[in-house]
Amino acid sequence: MRSKKMWFKQCQAYRLPETPDAAVLAAALDEHRFAPPCGLDWFTDGFAVPQPFGDELVFTADKTLGISLKREERVLPGAVIKTVLDEKIAKIEAEEARKVGRKERQELKEQIVDELLPRAFTRASRTDAVLVGGYLLINQTGNKAETLLSHLREALGGLRAQPTITRRSVSELMTQWLLRGEADGQFELDDYVALVGAGDMGAEIRIKREDVTAEEVVQHVKCGKRVVELGLVWRERVVLVLTQDLTLKRIRYLDHLQEDAQSHGDSGFDLAAASQIIAGNALAMILDELAELLGGWQD
Repeated sequence: MRSKKMWFKQCQAYRLPETPDAAVLAAALDEHRFAPPCGLDWFTDGFAVPQPFGDELVFTADKTLGISLKREERVLPGAVIKTVLDEKIAKIEAEEARKVGRKERQELKEQIVDELLPRAFTRASRTDAVLVGGYLLINQTGNKAETLLSHLREALGGLRAQPTITRRSVSELMTQWLLRGEADGQFELDDYVALVGAGDMGAEIRIKREDVTAEEVVQHVKCGKRVVELGLVWRERVVLVLTQDLTLKRIRYLDHLQEDAQSHGDSGFDLAAASQIIAGNALAMILDELAELLGGWQD
């Protein structure tokens, strides 16, 4: 396993009123270390080493803690099951001169799956996360982020992780920025926006690589649409798309941030540590600044 640079391309965050101690976290994760699926398991989840520098399940760099949840799942294509099933049914019908009913067909299918599953190929995936600045930052969104959080809570016997819900609507603020033609604080508007009409069935419009302050774009808002995703540039260092639920997508780190990481050394360990520190702190600061602009966090 090569060292990974922790430049997250997307981020779902949770607030941590208390961050676990590195040693306590490592010991807890070790009790839930990854093991490959066996027997009739379709998949297994478990914590794996985030970086290939020893056997530690927590990669500590300055005040950041990197962790990784690994999933390995068996791949058993439906077409393979159907082929074997059709052959078995044809053999029974030919040898016994009778039709195979629905119940028997289902039983045969389950038997085939049980036979093939232990020999099936597997595919592995990972979800990485960093604990930094009072946040749990996960490089996935939706179910994958929730899965990591669930396993982390289980390993620690509980974890106070709060969703990033602000007092003011994110969509409302982004819509205001678009109407005004500029963002607040350390943010600048980029060249992407997604808008939706009123109601759940409102049509979505995506405008890419265009001036989002142009009158024809702003006119959509004046006609009742609201912004649900907005491209932003933060401090001329990070380009990202902010969504209405405060997830960060399509994150890109501009050259001088990556050059800063390279200045810490050129070994795999140095680059992994520097990227985790720089990217983690940058994303935490972005969330802090957004929270301030949005009236603070809801308790």
